[in-house]
Amino acid sequence: METKRVFEKDPELRKDDLILITGAGGFIGGALTRYFHNKGFTRIRAVDKKPLSEWYQRVPGVESLCLDLSQEENCRRACEGAVEVYQLAADMGGMGFIERFRIECMRSVLINTHMLESAYRAGVRRYFFSSSACAYNIMLQQDPNVRALKESDAFPAMPERGYGWEKLYSELFCQEYWAERGMKTFIARFHNVYGPYGTWDGGREKAPAAICRKVIEAIDKGDLRITIWGDGKQTRSFMYIDDCVKGIDMIMHCDELIATPINLGSSELVTIDDLVTKVERIAGVTLKREYDLTAPRGVAGRNSDNTFIKQVLGWEPNTPLDVGLRVTYEWIKEQYYRRKAGKHVVE
Repeated sequence: METKRVFEKDPELRKDDLILITGAGGFIGGALTRYFHNKGFTRIRAVDKKPLSEWYQRVPGVESLCLDLSQEENCRRACEGAVEVYQLAADMGGMGFIERFRIECMRSVLINTHMLESAYRAGVRRYFFSSSACAYNIMLQQDPNVRALKESDAFPAMPERGYGWEKLYSELFCQEYWAERGMKTFIARFHNVYGPYGTWDGGREKAPAAICRKVIEAIDKGDLRITIWGDGKQTRSFMYIDDCVKGIDMIMHCDELIATPINLGSSELVTIDDLVTKVERIAGVTLKREYDLTAPRGVAGRNSDNTFIKQVLGWEPNTPLDVGLRVTYEWIKEQYYRRKAGKHVVE
């Protein structure tokens, strides 16, 4: 029988301890930076490889650095003095991106490898890794009426090519840094995060943002049609961004979850057709649906089994999809018309 490691409790995180957030110029990283800033943390280092002018959110009072973390020396610089690290940097996007650019997705292993070693050398107390439901065995996701995926379903391993393999390998690396070197690592498998300040155009956007944009475009152009990737019967669950950042905080500070992958996602399962219907209802329109069966569609079905997170944290992501979608739609609509007017937008 395996015995649990005995370890000293960490001192309580102080408001002036340095928190490092990587991928902070992106959707989730930007929201997490704002979350900790709003909680009163005064020393936050935000890092992303994008030029600062292209960051989705810039939070006043935060040290913001433009660094490519696939380079080890940049990881060392980023981790200097950090007490906690939130590793969200990755080259990724929606299904269209991760199916077409597998090499770019797999190269993110460089970021995670260098970041783990740099964090360890810098004496970082806690290290969070943003994994993905793409790490799960795809053979369990061949039917839209899918059984919700529990954490043990990652093995035997057959994740999505490219992105999924990179995430699963990096999870194992995090677990070994705890087992062999005693660095406390935490691993959350994200399930389809959406919300304001996310990618909504350009090829990296995920389904909720893409559908919101397509509905807005159809109304604006007076062409009341929408093209849906696949047959519309694929099923997914979608987690609102506020639930995501709260969940990251709770997971990172729960010692029961050291080096233990856990689902972070909504268990509200919908078809892609259902998702379109919800956005149509928000927009007050009905569109003619056309289905592109040649487009990337991903697995047939995927849902989050939240038994474990409810057991350990007494909580699960709970923002209803209708509520989060309405906020997201209104934000994308504002961005769409700002861009049309020639103003700067987040894309």
